[in-house]
Amino acid sequence: MQTPWDYRYAQRTQRMKASAIRELLKVTEQPDMISFGGGFPAAEVFPVEEFKRACNYVLEHKGADALQYGGTDGYVPLREMISRHTNRIGINVDIDNILITSGSQQALDLLGKIFINRGDRILVESPTYLGALQAWNAYGAEYISVPTDEYGMCTDHLEEALRIGPKFIYVLPNFQNPTGTTLPVERRQKLIELADRYGVPIIEDDPYGQLRYEGDHLPAVELLDSQMRVHNGSYTGNVIYLSTFSKILAPGLRLAWVIAPKEVIRKLSLAKQGTDLHTSTFNQIVAHEVGQHGFIDEHVKEIRRVYSERRNAMLDALEEHMPEGVKWTHPQGGLFLWVELPEKFNATDMLQEAIAEKVAYVPGEFFHPDGSGKNTMRLNFSYCCPEKINEGIARLGTAFKKKLI
Repeated sequence: MQTPWDYRYAQRTQRMKASAIRELLKVTEQPDMISFGGGFPAAEVFPVEEFKRACNYVLEHKGADALQYGGTDGYVPLREMISRHTNRIGINVDIDNILITSGSQQALDLLGKIFINRGDRILVESPTYLGALQAWNAYGAEYISVPTDEYGMCTDHLEEALRIGPKFIYVLPNFQNPTGTTLPVERRQKLIELADRYGVPIIEDDPYGQLRYEGDHLPAVELLDSQMRVHNGSYTGNVIYLSTFSKILAPGLRLAWVIAPKEVIRKLSLAKQGTDLHTSTFNQIVAHEVGQHGFIDEHVKEIRRVYSERRNAMLDALEEHMPEGVKWTHPQGGLFLWVELPEKFNATDMLQEAIAEKVAYVPGEFFHPDGSGKNTMRLNFSYCCPEKINEGIARLGTAFKKKLI
């Protein structure tokens, strides 16, 4: 039933749809439900005591600054800390290459605001991060999909897609959300070379890069791109890099950052002024206090230990409980793995069977811009303890066996 308000909304709201994950969270509030649906970090690894100490210190010694308005670009010492880390891995940036945002989701929205005109085409992996699609749909984006395999984006299909003329390429090279796959160095180099040849910028979204549980660390796309170029001063490359404190400290901080050429940062800053003026000053100063003296490096080691155990628990449980014909990825890090059912089955339809068994997941079709991948699903392994993971996968196996056998 329409109301008078339906005639007042901007046209862009017609492309706004509720996040399938956020809607699913309502279901997971049911008693005894085991959810593999959200992308939640484990609350057990939140450094509560360290934050308590930092909050007390900040309020006692920097209270007036922490409770005041701040600059749009972000708290200077926090940007300096990010700059030092980035320079250590070989990318020459200073604070003017860095913008602090209210979570990575705001960074995606701001990028949409400054780059996307209605009808612009964005090149994405298929499947890709649902939050990016949600951010850019409101700006009228269209999508060019490049298929993925167990090693991420199939770069052999990239040049054909680039000929269509996308505005930019969006990629998650490390432990991709939703599949958990990692793009090999050879594919990263091909991505950079083709993007440079066709004059198309790359947005590299890297929320999970520090959460590696096996294998060797791979250089960021931004680093490989910067090595191709001769710099006079700070970073001027073809890659816009996003990362976040949500996975290495706490998501409730809503703190992330963008690294980009300075002219891009200036434009993003203008867009941010019209959105929220600046990211929470208090949160930034507290995060900087927590992040000093090497704490994050040590804390990440504990996160890796916990999540590695949970990933292994899920892989073992899938091996034990899944019926024949079901396949899944083996992520080297991150928070997710990807399950593929035989082609004739629909994971969205089968979700009701799973919920009846008190277990939930996210159907894979929501991560595909064209709605394909109906026989796939995303599972999160970071949130539940190993015992719950085993029980949840057993319940999932029971639900699937009713349909697959």
